[in-house]
Amino acid sequence: MAVQIVKPRIRGFICTNAHPVGCQTNVLNQIGEIKQGIPQKETGMNALVIGASTGYGLASRIALTWAYGAKTLGLLYERPADARRTATAGYYNTAAFHQQAATDGFYADSLNGDAFSHEMKAEAINRLKVDFGKVDTVVYSIAAPRRIHPNTGASHGSVLKPISAPYTGKTIDLNREAVASVTIEPASPQEITDTIAVMGGEDLEMWVDALADAELLAPEVTVVAYTYIGSSLTWPIYRDGTIGRAKDDLKARVDTLDERLANQLGGRAYISVNKAVVTQASAAIPVVPLYISILYDIMNAKGINEAPIGQMKRLFSEHLGPGLQPQLDAERYIRLDDRELQPEVTDAVTERWEQIDTDNFHELSDYAGYRRRFRNLFGFEVEGVDYDEAVETELVF
Repeated sequence: MAVQIVKPRIRGFICTNAHPVGCQTNVLNQIGEIKQGIPQKETGMNALVIGASTGYGLASRIALTWAYGAKTLGLLYERPADARRTATAGYYNTAAFHQQAATDGFYADSLNGDAFSHEMKAEAINRLKVDFGKVDTVVYSIAAPRRIHPNTGASHGSVLKPISAPYTGKTIDLNREAVASVTIEPASPQEITDTIAVMGGEDLEMWVDALADAELLAPEVTVVAYTYIGSSLTWPIYRDGTIGRAKDDLKARVDTLDERLANQLGGRAYISVNKAVVTQASAAIPVVPLYISILYDIMNAKGINEAPIGQMKRLFSEHLGPGLQPQLDAERYIRLDDRELQPEVTDAVTERWEQIDTDNFHELSDYAGYRRRFRNLFGFEVEGVDYDEAVETELVF
């Protein structure tokens, strides 16, 4: 037992601790949104969620559980608490998920380790064989900074850089809370290759191969991975940069998987293009915090903004739920970024982007909301939580 008062330790885009009750409240709020938003069905489906502890992966797991009664196996890579520090937010999220799933009578299991490794794939396959059976839905939602390749042992690190030419643009200096200019030098060929190795589609392909070899893919199985395209303001550093090159690799591999699954099992593989959201990963991308601060101010005023749970509510109630046929664009993407990319939204964002500076960025953006949402990720500044109360930090799931 480790009971203590937990205060945030934050600098810039890094938070080194988390609040267990705040994280639990976040999870319960997401569960409540699904309960209110999708009429529950008992489908008997099994779901594997690879990257299940935060963001879109956690929201997917919540939607599949409380909307469709799915049995879920979640894969995560999170640090438990020890004598010196709290657990990570993803660890506390998972503990809260398990607690509420058990209370509501849903079966859930989780494995904590490196999902890129052959060992974790083997452990997941064994757990599925023993406790689940064939998988109806595979969700792939990993955003990792590094991958140790399971075949070669090589270490690959992803970078957020432009390609071919330097990029200069506006960003928020999160430590000074000021608008600043940032110049990012272009990636080397090796950095592009490494980023594709981490953020591309090879690992998803390995997962599907392993599940197929173990005969654990159900007839008409659905595989879905997530990506982001965004507006042209972020393209130099994102869509046209190293991450965009990795996402092109993901798209090519998912299209190949789709054809293969359709021929072999009547299954499908899709990519859902989601909207910009506040995550620890996105906070580290120059340009993006400022872009999201402006975007959210405009989308909130129009009443069309969505958190990850709102996006996943739409995904699984309108596109990928049992018996549904997803609406696809010409490139075979599911587009959940449609509200972000409405012309009146993108035009307004671009207009403010050109005007914004340190003197006016609080008026032209929702930076206060961005900062609050960032802290919410770690269980801080969550409404209804008493941060002066000591809490148990060494939880298990």
